[in-house]
Amino acid sequence: MSGATMMERQPVQQADRVDNKPAKVAALVSLFSEVPVRDLIANLKTKVETFEVAGRIFPLTLNDADDAPNCYICRPTNAYIDYAIDETRNFAAHPLLRRVLKALIGACAPLVKASGLDHQAQVNNWLYSTNPVPLLDRPTVASLRAALTARFPDRAIVIRSLNDIADPATIAALKAEGFRMLAARQIYIFADRSAAPAMTRDMKRDRARLRETPFERVGNGDFTDADYARAEQLYDMLYLAKYTPLNPHYTSRYIAEMHRRGIISLAGLRRPGGELVAVTGLFENGGTLTQPIVGYDTSLPVADGLYRMMMAVAQDHATARGLFFNMSAGAAGFKRRRGAVAAIEYNAVYAGHLPLRRRLAIRIMEAVLARIGIPLLRRFEL
Repeated sequence: MSGATMMERQPVQQADRVDNKPAKVAALVSLFSEVPVRDLIANLKTKVETFEVAGRIFPLTLNDADDAPNCYICRPTNAYIDYAIDETRNFAAHPLLRRVLKALIGACAPLVKASGLDHQAQVNNWLYSTNPVPLLDRPTVASLRAALTARFPDRAIVIRSLNDIADPATIAALKAEGFRMLAARQIYIFADRSAAPAMTRDMKRDRARLRETPFERVGNGDFTDADYARAEQLYDMLYLAKYTPLNPHYTSRYIAEMHRRGIISLAGLRRPGGELVAVTGLFENGGTLTQPIVGYDTSLPVADGLYRMMMAVAQDHATARGLFFNMSAGAAGFKRRRGAVAAIEYNAVYAGHLPLRRRLAIRIMEAVLARIGIPLLRRFEL
């Protein structure tokens, strides 16, 4: 590997970690103040506000312990217990291991409850499974911590979606100011942000398929009301029906409003002159591209390569803009073959202002996740 390529694969530098765009934060908060949350994300309860500190602006979500049932993007109990148990479906061929893992996760439920993490104020929550975090230096973290603990003396302060590839400086600043790092999952990042990244064999095949597909490309400016409704159906087919109903239930209204307000861009494929067969929603923030909306018609033959083409569209989008592409979790082999590298994702939690019982529970969670959770995530690529 050349020296230039090695440099291009280094962690994102401070200058690259641009701030949240105030207009996007305002658009998100305005949307959730104008439209009932359940009309946008059908399985979510939360309150969305704007949080400003040290000249920076963030979306902030507020949740209470009794907001149940609720989606894991605002409720750690669902993430660490319900979603984790659901993930054991991947071990259906190993029933004994599956039973052991379910028992281990179940044994942790009282610990997660004791932590009180469901009663939280979550900073930079864009209400996606992956929320790219702009760089936070230590003075900003100190100001953030002081402001939020003063305003919410009974809530845990949470920041999701941190990883060692994109966020080493931010993680160091958070740790220095007393935040605990709770491992969440293993994600995959395409970190080659050069203008001409190295193309694996699978990447070349995906682009050839995209050039030759009989389906029509649908650009960001080409989406209609009917397309928004179809996008919800395609997302549901993949993330709710094929994977798990614990994923966020994004509605057609949510997809439409997020697109019209300029928070996400959309791309897709349709039958010639007909309906969408695949869709992706792209979100840029902090020098990172994420793909919060992905869906395709799962009744069509796998050989059509719909998912592969949507991944290629996103990867090319990231390359064209000099972003790195956080491909989120799952489909480990697929993503590795397309140049992605694995990283552990963390939830940063500050609890220094909370009662001793809650602080101890969070410390034990951090230790259990570090000693047991991370090895399991790496071993089974969860």
